[in-house]
Amino acid sequence: MRSDGNETHVTETEASGGSKEGVVRWVLIIGTLLAVILLSAIWIFGAASQNEVESEVNVSDRIQAQDDAAGIDGVTMDDADKMEGTANDTAADSPLQTIEN
Repeated sequence: MRSDGNETHVTETEASGGSKEGVVRWVLIIGTLLAVILLSAIWIFGAASQNEVESEVNVSDRIQAQDDAAGIDGVTMDDADKMEGTANDTAADSPLQTIEN
């Protein structure tokens, strides 16, 4: 640090109170690469360990199997039309004035 009259001149390191080594950048890069590698390994080994039956099952079949096991019948579109609060409610049931565009 040096002084010129009323002015004080400091170096960049003195002003920041530390060094400019770029350690944070390397920590972020290495952490991101490790996360990508770990998640890729989980996905790859999980897919490789599936048997033929598991690989053919899709999400709809799994949901249906869970619903069947729980005894849930599910909601169909016909049932949804009968539910309150749906778009198929008539305006006469509502005390609010509706304006059609």
